[in-house]
Amino acid sequence: MPETPEVHSDQLLSEVAALPQLPGVYRYFDAQGAVLYVGKARNLRKRVANYFQKSHGGTRIGHMISKIVRMETTVVRSEAEALLLENNLIKSLKPRYNILFRDDKSYPYLKIAAHTFPRLAYYRGAVDRKHRYFGPYPSAWAVKESIQLLQKVFKLRTCEDTVYANRARPCLLYQIKRCTAPCVGHITPEAYGQDVANAEAFLMGDTQAVLSQLESRMMAHAERLQFEQAAELRNQMSALSRVLHQQSIEIASDKDVDILAVKVQGGRACVNLAMVRGGRHLGDRAYFPVHVEDAAQMQHAEAEGDDGAPPPADAVEVQVLEAFIAQHYIDVPVPATLVLSEAVARELIEAVAQQAGIRINAVFNPREQRRLWLEMACKNAGLQLARLLAEEGSQQARTRALVDALELAPDDLDNFRVECFDISHTAGEATQASCVVFEHHAMQNREYRRYNIEGITPGDDYAAMRQVLHRRYGKLAEAMAAESDAPPAGDAGGVGTDARPGTRSARMPELVLVDGGKGQVSMAREVFSELGLPLSLIVGVEKGEGRKVGLEELVFADGREKVYLGRDSAALMLVAQIRDEAHRFAITGMRAKRAKVRVGGSQLEDIPGIGPKRRARLLQRFGGIRGVAAASIEDIASVDGIAFDLAEEIYRALH
Repeated sequence: MPETPEVHSDQLLSEVAALPQLPGVYRYFDAQGAVLYVGKARNLRKRVANYFQKSHGGTRIGHMISKIVRMETTVVRSEAEALLLENNLIKSLKPRYNILFRDDKSYPYLKIAAHTFPRLAYYRGAVDRKHRYFGPYPSAWAVKESIQLLQKVFKLRTCEDTVYANRARPCLLYQIKRCTAPCVGHITPEAYGQDVANAEAFLMGDTQAVLSQLESRMMAHAERLQFEQAAELRNQMSALSRVLHQQSIEIASDKDVDILAVKVQGGRACVNLAMVRGGRHLGDRAYFPVHVEDAAQMQHAEAEGDDGAPPPADAVEVQVLEAFIAQHYIDVPVPATLVLSEAVARELIEAVAQQAGIRINAVFNPREQRRLWLEMACKNAGLQLARLLAEEGSQQARTRALVDALELAPDDLDNFRVECFDISHTAGEATQASCVVFEHHAMQNREYRRYNIEGITPGDDYAAMRQVLHRRYGKLAEAMAAESDAPPAGDAGGVGTDARPGTRSARMPELVLVDGGKGQVSMAREVFSELGLPLSLIVGVEKGEGRKVGLEELVFADGREKVYLGRDSAALMLVAQIRDEAHRFAITGMRAKRAKVRVGGSQLEDIPGIGPKRRARLLQRFGGIRGVAAASIEDIASVDGIAFDLAEEIYRALH
């Protein structure tokens, strides 16, 4: 008997029937307003109608379609526009059933700062047109290696402008021939400028032009009997030749190329991006998208709806690679050449080229050096994916071991949640409590919280634990009690873990770990009894004999006997990892709070827009609050994350 299609409202079906037969982008929403899927179509009516006219049975896609209650569409002029809009929406809305490459840290650059004697610097952030930037580089290591190379060959300075302006004699870098000491006038601006120009030409791949120019200068000095200057240029040529010889395998006729290789296995995917800049292979970076299986099923459904034929066997690889190209190059400069492991749609390359304002050459079957690069990228993609699958398997095994050891029965192992608490202070000063979260088989550092503990006797860890547990679970317990008293209202969601305005909805953890033995567990038991929460959730981690790692015992709040899991127990390893992370997070917070009181760093935090991260960057860059106060507005603005307007605010606040 054929399955009946999913039931949808007449209004939604009438909207589908009224769609135009034009290219566009469509978005599906569930009853809670969450976006389920974003798609593009050459013909909106034909593509969207396929979802609602055909039964998808009990598949995951059928489950998704059954949840659609609302739809939005946007008509565009071409498929290229639809593609770009689709991937912009995917990045901003993060739909559940689309392939999504999560936003990573921004790429680092090598910066040559504008100055009479420009400096080399590692840089990450928004670019300023007055400086020169080279990259992007796949990693911080690649930038720092390039800086060291340029120091050896061209001897450009790397010191901060504040240090440069206050030098009375050359530093160690001059002694080891890594700098020409412009800070004390050991080189003229003209000669230093020539070194900067050569360094820039080298970074752009014009190595032969640099060697020819150095040789002509050397011969000119020799003809004028200026043998010391000629010897310096000879040494510079020798250093550059050694660098080129060491990297001869990497040098090619291509200047800027991105090599993209994709590997799909076990429901996961990896895109390996290898970057060539200035003819030098700078390294690789691996990306792991989410929702691959769901998105693949969606593509299969769309393909059958378009022409009735199933997609080709390698369609998932193509789909993953197309999603990466469309999402990645929204925010990152695209080079003129892409070497790809799969033949993606030409419309995609044209759309990306149109957005970037350049012509892009996409190569699917490369030869010679490009083929070697692609083979290396494919191999790295396979290795990175194998590592990910192995790690995920071991992480799931550890979670299962802990659940079995504690005789728990979570509804979903992937969503098994542990919250762990620790108290830290120095002789009662700057007491802080930490809460770290373990879920989805990994630590969730975005959900970590610190709590300033006040109004207790200094050094009273039990009172501190009482306070943090009340603050963490008090309002949550009230919300749970109110929900249990309220009449049923369909499939209600969870309540906020912090129960604070603006926090994301969550649920009570399946396990609450406290760092301590019977005393801390007793305090936690009192708090949970007062709040009406299950005592079986609480487990204390008691240090073993001699406080040695691996000898910890677990103490239960519900009266069970203590348990020693064994030194080699996977469950104990996981408990120890979570406990140690809570301890680390508490200590770093306590030290930051103590430093704020002792060194006057609070002057910075009193400035709007300056949080802990920016404050730490400023203090680290300038060596303390006095160094920040002595810095100019331009120097402050050079710190990562500090805009010029904010630098002016900092300068005014400290003067």
